[in-house]
Amino acid sequence: MDLQKESPITDNETNYESQKPDPDQDSSPETLPDPQLHSDIAEGEENPGGIELQESSPLPPDLNKISEEIDQYISHLSASDGDESAPLDVPIFVEQFAVLLQAKIEDYDSGDCPVKWSKLAEEDSTSFLELVHRVCSLLHAISQFSSEYKYAHSINLIGRVLQHAMSYLEEEFKSLLQDYKIPDSDPYDKKPKQSSTPSSSNQEADQNQPTEPEENHFPGYSDDIISNLIRLAKAIIDGGYEKECCEIYFVARRNALEETLRKLGFEKYSIDDVQKMNWESLEREIVAWIRTINQFATVHFPRECKLAGSVLSDHPSIFEGLFGNLANFVMMQLLNFAEAVALTKRAAEKLFKFLDLYEALRDIPPTADSFFPQELARELKTEASMIRSHLGEAMVLIFMELENSINSDSGKTPVPGGAVHPLTRYIMNYLKYAIEYKETLEQVFREHQKIERADSATGSDYDYNTQAAQNENKIKESPFQSQMIKVMDLLDSNLEGKSKLYRDPSLSMIFMMNNGRYIMQKIKGSNEINSLMGNTWCRKRSSDLRQYHRGYQRETWGKLLGCLHPEGLTVNGKVAKPVLKERFKSFNSMFDEIHKTQSSWVVSDEQLQSELRVSISNMVIPAYRSFLGRFSQVFTPGRQTEKYVKYQAEDIETYIDELFDGNASPMGKRV
Repeated sequence: MDLQKESPITDNETNYESQKPDPDQDSSPETLPDPQLHSDIAEGEENPGGIELQESSPLPPDLNKISEEIDQYISHLSASDGDESAPLDVPIFVEQFAVLLQAKIEDYDSGDCPVKWSKLAEEDSTSFLELVHRVCSLLHAISQFSSEYKYAHSINLIGRVLQHAMSYLEEEFKSLLQDYKIPDSDPYDKKPKQSSTPSSSNQEADQNQPTEPEENHFPGYSDDIISNLIRLAKAIIDGGYEKECCEIYFVARRNALEETLRKLGFEKYSIDDVQKMNWESLEREIVAWIRTINQFATVHFPRECKLAGSVLSDHPSIFEGLFGNLANFVMMQLLNFAEAVALTKRAAEKLFKFLDLYEALRDIPPTADSFFPQELARELKTEASMIRSHLGEAMVLIFMELENSINSDSGKTPVPGGAVHPLTRYIMNYLKYAIEYKETLEQVFREHQKIERADSATGSDYDYNTQAAQNENKIKESPFQSQMIKVMDLLDSNLEGKSKLYRDPSLSMIFMMNNGRYIMQKIKGSNEINSLMGNTWCRKRSSDLRQYHRGYQRETWGKLLGCLHPEGLTVNGKVAKPVLKERFKSFNSMFDEIHKTQSSWVVSDEQLQSELRVSISNMVIPAYRSFLGRFSQVFTPGRQTEKYVKYQAEDIETYIDELFDGNASPMGKRV
């Protein structure tokens, strides 16, 4: 610690000879300083008087007595109220007091082994602070006569003693501030563990609930240290060393907060570092960032506020400024990281972490109001709002790029078996996860719409009106709702285009049914998407699915049923056997081909698969059974019947149940 701080009267001022003591004053050898000692003081030499006091020893009687005289002298000077018309001579006990106090300070602040403040008995530390307070009061009282030459030497002397005392107190203040310990675990960081049974889950949740900190709980300091910090801060500030006190406090607590940041897993990165980081690594950093900002908002900032408020309880304005600077130091690191993430290259997989960042920033400012200084809270809100705006813009653009990815997916290779297209799976799963942030995305798109409206008189691209908008009672959807509908419509159009890649119209319709059913199942499985898309949209898609189903039945099984039509089988009231034979042969051949082909087609949704098989059976089995019962007796029993009547109705039903398994299987001969 620098001991050469500027005293109230600089060495450049004229240092006149001290006034002689008043004859009425006690000038016994026990209380008067040695003349040579006086000379040494004037020249600024260390340890004037050569007095050595033992650690924790009581004050020397002469210092006690002189202290009483000093108090009386201070009262006398204060009563004069700065009347410089007839200034008093400086009593000899003033310099005597300075000499003895300097010796006391030297005893505590010896270079080799200074006395640690935390090791002092309370009585000793209290008496020392009383002496420091007394020398502060003395300097303040005597400085009102600084223009008088006979006070210059005493003012300089007292100023140097005070400076030395402050230097010692500052070092001890810093040492105590640095004597902290960050807990290995924080009660606020505990979360209920998941359990398979509700009862055990509730029990574990109760056991892991964070406990409220005790009233005297401070970050890493014992009650004794807090008490000493309060006393030292008061003494240093009252001594006129406010700036030094604030600097020591800020540096010590800044280092502690930096250590806390690292312990929570947050590392300080520049914008360039974040830009160069791969997404997997950046995801981990974002998780650590969210944990850190939540911990600081709920635990560390309130504690830090309480600590500063206690240590600087006598100086609320100093406390507010110091805590504000510390909070700003941490928050700017956190906000700079969030801003850097918002400026990274956009990609669809980043949406969800962007949303997490957005929500964390949105929810932090309200909690900050309770302990941040008003001006700082306002600045942080503004900064957080700006970063949220950047994140929101990035998320809107991610959805635009999602639209582009749908439009640009123009592969010419159809999915085997008419199965669900990978694009359908990707888009629907993406939207399913996105809809978990429905309220936040609604806010993002609403804010973006306001910005666009402010920038353009033509309105926002995200305004969406239904057909009823042409009427007076038009219904306007929310910006995010219109965005979702737009994505779904683009997906439908893309799938319709892909369905045309199939040469077989029946397979094209199976493809549309597979994808349509997958989409509907995802929507029905999410109340949020279901309510967002609306009943009208869902009814339209259900109607489309029924149309594809009917089209498939007509295209595939309608032709087969044509073989079972009785028209043209009778001539002059008799069954034309050759025509009947041809009908059975056509039916058998056509059914064999359908089975061979469509058993390799894929319908992965069990309900749709069952619906298709049931509808086919209901369509084919009764017609075949009726046709068989009416015309099978025309054939000669035995070999002829076996040749043309290849299937019984039960066989047809069995083979229908093998359709859409995705595995082509040879048809065995009917037994």
